[in-house]
Amino acid sequence: METQSEVKGSLKLLLLASALTLALWFIPLASVVTYPIQLFVTFIHEIGHALVALATLGGVHSITLEWNGNGATLRRGGWGFLISTAGYVATTIYGSGLLLFLRKARNARAAAAATGGLLLLMTVLFAGNHVAWIVGLIFGVGCLLIGLKANRRFAHFFMSFLAVQCILNAFYDLRALLYLSAFDPSLPTDARNMSEATGGFLPPIVWAVSWALLSVVVVAYTLLVYSRSLRRAASLSETLSPSLITERSASASAPHL
Repeated sequence: METQSEVKGSLKLLLLASALTLALWFIPLASVVTYPIQLFVTFIHEIGHALVALATLGGVHSITLEWNGNGATLRRGGWGFLISTAGYVATTIYGSGLLLFLRKARNARAAAAATGGLLLLMTVLFAGNHVAWIVGLIFGVGCLLIGLKANRRFAHFFMSFLAVQCILNAFYDLRALLYLSAFDPSLPTDARNMSEATGGFLPPIVWAVSWALLSVVVVAYTLLVYSRSLRRAASLSETLSPSLITERSASASAPHL
């Protein structure tokens, strides 16, 4: 169970990371900071496709990234329905799951090390062009070093910032997907792939809207769990405080021998 100080500390870092994210949107040349994060989020998106392809007994040929933030996963076999869904949803689930895991500050370094290890593994196995290699190695080694060497507070803030960026970038990408699915459905997007995988029964815009709604549900659930953690910690504090006061009073009144 999370202690009150752990939950409050995690909430403060979450708010700070969110405030920094919003501030970067209005600072000139802030793209120097946000652009690498965008490439990281794209890599997480493609890893989602790859992992689901493998989990549904398919194969992965390569993961490629482009400097403009686009990416592609070439696979064979697997369950196309789930594979097409995995990208956008996986990014949201990763960010939200990371936030919940970071409610305990002591988990931050483990989260960083696990993220770094996953990135390096997927890079070595499936990176299909130089951009994927560069992004995978830089973020993989960076996260691994943070997990192994950084102090807990820095690791906690960095991973919280990364989690917020993943969630916000996922929604930003879904907004673009909604626009393309509505006004240019012929473009090769995940929503179009899903429509084709299901025989064209539903148009791309329906799948894009479904993924956006699912992402909203995941984030809403994350915030609900956070809220419950805060209330639980506050309730625990109120329950313990009177007993602590009583114990201190008894100790003060006891005769000293």
